[in-house]
Amino acid sequence: MLSTETKYHASFVIDNIQFTVIATESGIRNIIFNSEDTDNLSEKYRVNPNDPRLHSAYFQLQEYFNRERRKFNLPLEIEGTEFQKSVWHELLKIPFGQTISYQTLAIRLGDKKLIRAVANANGLNPVPIVIPCHRVIGADGSMVGYGGGIELKEKLLTLEGSRTMELFNLE
Repeated sequence: MLSTETKYHASFVIDNIQFTVIATESGIRNIIFNSEDTDNLSEKYRVNPNDPRLHSAYFQLQEYFNRERRKFNLPLEIEGTEFQKSVWHELLKIPFGQTISYQTLAIRLGDKKLIRAVANANGLNPVPIVIPCHRVIGADGSMVGYGGGIELKEKLLTLEGSRTMELFNLE
């Protein structure tokens, strides 16, 4: 059973964003960023910054932020309902540098009335950036909802070229 597997974590900073990656022997379980809730992770998970899955996550995220990577190739071990997994699978189909609306995502899943459920599942994405939930925006093009905050969402979309805002302050 997944919940009894030993879990490992490592934390690192890329582009002024603190990432904590949690993995099992089978793959990446969670990516958490800029959270103060990571202080007690060592009580739940073993610290293992040299774990190959965690190491690979670090390098691939670093490549992404250096604009050297457009897709991730990481083993994922994500838990969720079948509906959540279907939403996350659909998110992986959104190309780098493109965005879609929550309504479009709901329609792709078969029913535009699912928009709230889709938005909720999108918000519960356990591996943001790798599963690109930041590429989902409001139907009017507005920046709505992102676990890392709207500023980070805009920054990611700018990095990918789908926004032109100047959010990379080098000061």
